[in-house]
Parts: sequence; structure tokens; C-alpha cells
Amino acid sequence: MNLQPSKKLSYQIGAIILSLLLVGIIIMLAGGSPIQVTTSMWAGAFGTPDRLGRVVATLVPLLLCTSGLLFTFTAGLYNLGIEGQITFGAIAATFIIRLTQDALPPALVMLLAILVGGLGGVVWGLLAAVLNVYGRINEIFAGLGLNFVADGLALYLIFGPWKKEGVASMSGTEPFSEKLWLPTMGNTEASPIALLIAIASVAVTLLVLQGTYFGLQLRAVGQNLRASYVLGIPSLRQLMSAFAICGGFAGLAGALQVLAVFHRLIPSVSSGLGFLALLVAMLIGLNAWLILPVAFFFSALNVGSLQLPLALSLESSLSGVIQGMLVLFALLGRGLSESNWLMNVRDRILPPLNQRQTSPE
Repeated sequence: MNLQPSKKLSYQIGAIILSLLLVGIIIMLAGGSPIQVTTSMWAGAFGTPDRLGRVVATLVPLLLCTSGLLFTFTAGLYNLGIEGQITFGAIAATFIIRLTQDALPPALVMLLAILVGGLGGVVWGLLAAVLNVYGRINEIFAGLGLNFVADGLALYLIFGPWKKEGVASMSGTEPFSEKLWLPTMGNTEASPIALLIAIASVAVTLLVLQGTYFGLQLRAVGQNLRASYVLGIPSLRQLMSAFAICGGFAGLAGALQVLAVFHRLIPSVSSGLGFLALLVAMLIGLNAWLILPVAFFFSALNVGSLQLPLALSLESSLSGVIQGMLVLFALLGRGLSESNWLMNVRDRILPPLNQRQTSPE
């Protein structure tokens, strides 16, 4: 017996309310006030144009990575290699910029960097796919291993062949010429071109997953790989495609990080946004239309938390606790709403009357 839609919604809302109550308790135990923390984080995210620009700059890779992750999630894959795919996309974009910056017009160099960055992400995504499909390595372990490889390659390049002239520095490679920076809104970090690319990725994801035969096949593979193969769906090709598409979106995010935000290759160029996108993807499930509002909320939360140490002497990592609690309890509420768990428990504790045996007098 399935729960009615109203009861499903009540479970999900109740889980979110419970998570907020627990977050409030954690904030008070940390010596803060939930109202003050909320006000401080709001000001930290939207108090000035510069902070709002930082929210938008953080939103771009979140939208791109979450869009890509929805393809792998739909196929039943947990692509934890998203961080490495961002990093390799950034490496590929930096490579093409260094190769062509003195030979081609700036606009063409930036266009090539974006395209090659996306291609680099595809390559890194396909490596995880090959390890998973043909090497029989779980995609979680394959992805995490490739993350370390990509980070190590970035560090090698920064401290080796691409190091600053005369000295290697954790600040990254030599900054690109300003003519190779994507234009931004005023003096903020927000690039309208990067934002348009990210919004386009969300639109493409929504269209493909919910309105094409490919999206239908991908859902079938995610529901039951063996059954989809028996029914004639090219399951392995669909798995490879999901990895490639996710890697491509992540590679675009990496390219935009070096072109619009850092203007060079730096260690940890992904800034942990790939893992944050995993939280967003888990929270929204397969509802692509929720990518933009939920990613915007997480972006504001991530940027606003930087104000906590300055305003309230609280750790900025508190935002990670808030994010984790929201996702954990939202998943719990969804799980309860989509299962008969509560009814099964009730039936075990209180057996139906018609199954009870009465002893003869």
C-alpha cells in the first residue's frame, strides 16, 4: 500500500523542519544564536554587490556539475570523480591557453579553452567509465582514485613545467593576460557568459532527461541494468554516455574557473564544488527543474558562511553542518515517504485483528 501524495509531502516537510530544529540546537551549542547566524549569513551572501557576485560565481560550477551528475544518477551511478573531472578540465583549458595565447585572437583563445576544457572533462569521465564498465571497479572507487590523479597532475604542473618564472608557488601558475579574462558584471567575480553557459546546461539537462528517448533509456538502465539489456537497450553505451556527459559538464566548470574566477591554474581549482554539487543532486533526486533554486540556495549558504568567523566568531565550517543536515534529513523524509516502512512496523507490532487467534475456553 503506497502512501497518499499529501502524506508523502508531510513526511518530507517534517524531515526538513526536524533538520532545521537540530541545526538550531547545534548553533546554540556552538555558542551562537540561530537568528544571528541566519542574519549574518544573509548579509555575507547578499550584503554587497561583490558578495552577490561571488554567489553567482559559485553558482556557475554548481549548476554545471549538478546537471552532469543527474545524468549519472539517472543511470544508477554515483560519480564521485566529479572533482577530478573539474580539475582536468581546468588543466586542459590552461594548456590550450598557454599554447595559443600569442598566436590567436583573445576571443578565439577563450572559446577554444572552454571547448577543450569540456573535452578534457569528457576524457576524464570516460576513464572512470572504462574502469567501471570494463575493469569491474566500482564507480565510487574509480572516481575517487582519479580525483587524486588529477590533483597530483595539477600540482606537478604548477610546481614543475608551468611554475611561475623563478619560483614555484601555491598561488598557482602565472596569471593570464587580462585580455583572456571572461568579462564580469562590474568589479565582481560574476561572469554573464559563464552564467549563461550554466543556465543553458540546466535547460539541456531538463530537455534531454525528461523529453528524449535517450533520457528514457537512461532511466531504464538506472532502474534495472540487466532487464534493460535483455529488452535491447544498449546498456553499456548508456553508462559510458552518462559518464562522458557528466565529465563534459564538469570540464566546462573547470575551464570557467580558470577563465572567469582565478585567471590561472591553482591547486584545488575545483574548490570542493564538485562534492557540493553531489549534495545538491542527492537532495533534488531526479527533478532537474529543482537544480537552479536548490543550487542557488547552497551557493548563498556556502558564500554567506564566510561571514561567520568575522561577525560571530563562529567557524565557517558550520555551513557544512547545515548543508549535510538538510540533505540527510531530506533523503530520510523521501525514503519514508516512498516506502511502506512505517506500515510494516505497525503491522509487526499490531497484527491485524483477522489474524489473531483466540484460544478456546
